[in-house]
Amino acid sequence: MDPQTTINPASCPFINPAPTDLHKDNRDLRDRGPATLVRLPGEGDVLAWVITDQNLAWRLMDNNDVSKDASLHWPAYINGQIPEDWPLRIWVDVRNALSTYGDEHNRLRGLIEPFFRSRRVRALIPEIEHITSTLLDELEKHTPGPVDLRADFAWKLPLSVINVLLGLPEEMTDPLRHHVEAGMSTHYSAAEATANAAAYYGLLKELIEVKRASPGDDVTSYLIKIHDEHPERLSDAELLDSLMLVIGAGHQTTADLLDQAITNLLRHPGQLDKVLSESDEASWDDVVNETLRHESPAANIPFRFAVNDIHDDTTGITIPQGAVIIINVAALGRDPKIHSDPDVFDVTRKTRKKHTGFGHGVHFCPGAELARLEGRIALSGLFTRFPELAWADPTAELPPLGSFISNGHQKLPVYLRHS
Repeated sequence: MDPQTTINPASCPFINPAPTDLHKDNRDLRDRGPATLVRLPGEGDVLAWVITDQNLAWRLMDNNDVSKDASLHWPAYINGQIPEDWPLRIWVDVRNALSTYGDEHNRLRGLIEPFFRSRRVRALIPEIEHITSTLLDELEKHTPGPVDLRADFAWKLPLSVINVLLGLPEEMTDPLRHHVEAGMSTHYSAAEATANAAAYYGLLKELIEVKRASPGDDVTSYLIKIHDEHPERLSDAELLDSLMLVIGAGHQTTADLLDQAITNLLRHPGQLDKVLSESDEASWDDVVNETLRHESPAANIPFRFAVNDIHDDTTGITIPQGAVIIINVAALGRDPKIHSDPDVFDVTRKTRKKHTGFGHGVHFCPGAELARLEGRIALSGLFTRFPELAWADPTAELPPLGSFISNGHQKLPVYLRHS
């Protein structure tokens, strides 16, 4: 059954491709029930079930009847009903560990997962500390003027770390950053999204040629070697898309995590005091967890598909075979059935670890430990070096990113010290 043939699209709320008040939108969706049908951006009245109930989301994410492979389990995509220039199409066209199912998912995840195991991640601690210190030194040069912590710290730190893992040439850093952020933006027209995807793939192909000619001890060189020696294990498309996954997931989400943590600590100085006090009332890990709950860097995770009709006994909801499913992570983190006063940022709350910021089930993010580590080191370094950190204009609004997928701000203008 295809819900698009049985539901009037006009009766479904439209997902704002560039939300200005994400949490109000999510409250409105939750008021419609734990799962509700919405219209997605772009032409064609593409419908999706948005899940705002955390327990239901976890049951679905643990259910083998929920797939992430559009080529197997989304009839509208298989039958050619989804326009080639649909602005979100890249999310279903890609072939990597984020968009596959069953054995295919295990194969592709198994190729990148070893680089994110605890021993390898812990070995990066000196490098992350050095990167943090270097960036803070660079920030210091801008005093007493204002600085943009989004551009000059929250983005640069995870990008520098992922550069180490991937062995990226320095000259490719800024172009890749641009294409990653553009790829996460959901307010672009179909033509803009298509053009960005083409340019992004062109840059990835260039990266592959550079690393093939000069390999190193990094993820990119390893994947190229697997592809060249065992193409049955990694096709041309899977090589490109696996690199796209590691690059995007490796720094966009961590940049937004740092962005939101800094924002919340500056807005709630009492919470920062709890972390910095000698009483050990809270830790930087608590800050990371509460940020992931309160302002998940991934606001929504696209896309999943119902392999068969899925009936949830607890809620009484039936999601029909072939339907599109979106996990609204930002809404899950503020589910009032799980968290009391869910809109309050509280680094000591007992439920701070009950979030879906890194996913859940078989698609749990393999880079979660690395992101946590970067968060702890970066935030500790920033607020220890600059204890007087304050907004450049406390009354100014912080415009959000133009995306219903990424949850961050366009800028974070601050003074590092009181003038």
